[in-house]
Amino acid sequence: MSTLPALNSPLIDAGTLHSALGHADLLVVDCRFDLTDPDAGRTAWLAGHIAGAVYADLNRDLSDLTQTERGRHPLPDPSRLANTLSRLGFRREQLVVAYDQANGAYAARLWWMLRWLGHERVAVLDGGFAAAKAAGLPIESGEVDAAPSPRLDLSGNDRLLVDFAELDEARQQPERLLIDARGAERYRGEVEPLDPVAGHIPGAINRPFALNLDSDQRFKSPSDLRTAFEALLGHRSPDQVIHQCGSGVTACHNLLAMELAGLPGSRLFAPSWSGWVADRSRPVAKGQD
Repeated sequence: MSTLPALNSPLIDAGTLHSALGHADLLVVDCRFDLTDPDAGRTAWLAGHIAGAVYADLNRDLSDLTQTERGRHPLPDPSRLANTLSRLGFRREQLVVAYDQANGAYAARLWWMLRWLGHERVAVLDGGFAAAKAAGLPIESGEVDAAPSPRLDLSGNDRLLVDFAELDEARQQPERLLIDARGAERYRGEVEPLDPVAGHIPGAINRPFALNLDSDQRFKSPSDLRTAFEALLGHRSPDQVIHQCGSGVTACHNLLAMELAGLPGSRLFAPSWSGWVADRSRPVAKGQD
């Protein structure tokens, strides 16, 4: 008989998930996605997914692409997100486990969004679908017949977010820290494959989310992550930290890593770089600050 684990980490390992599969209060969500091929994630899910896993598409389900001035992947309004979660079968009493290809970049987005809505029982599968297959979890193909749940009246905790006005103020305050999760080449403005302007928000420092992972695409230990982030924070507390990336997705990976490291309380600038440069009058920095 399957049993739900006590959740004391933002991560869950494949073996623990295996023992919970089939439990009525478990919802497994496949978040695989490819920025260069938006249909690839759903195609991969149909071809093979953890048994019972429903699919959440970054563009259609975890973003509201109509809000063009707020970046490439604007957060959906909680009422819109409530419709998506109802369709997926989400209930407040459930443990939700999100996974993606391997590194958690997209699964962390759903993890953060559910936390934003006040749902604490959510974890990311460490190592993603690759880890699930390696651990021998049951894999099935085709559609999943998820029973829709009653639609919930949801609201987001805006204290977890930073808007444009607050970000402008924070950039002038040395005690605040803005961390950019993109790769170093994009941060420095040497390449920009996705957005119309290259560079970074002036004052941001760079912490590529990939640094949170080991060679097996699993998260590094909490102690290693704590050492790395404390070196960035210096005298600052976590609640003085703002995270961003290209479109508010991989920034959630750094938020999760800080949570795993025992450094909760940092916040998200969801529009991120793509939202920042939607207004071409905003300043842009290049190189290594």
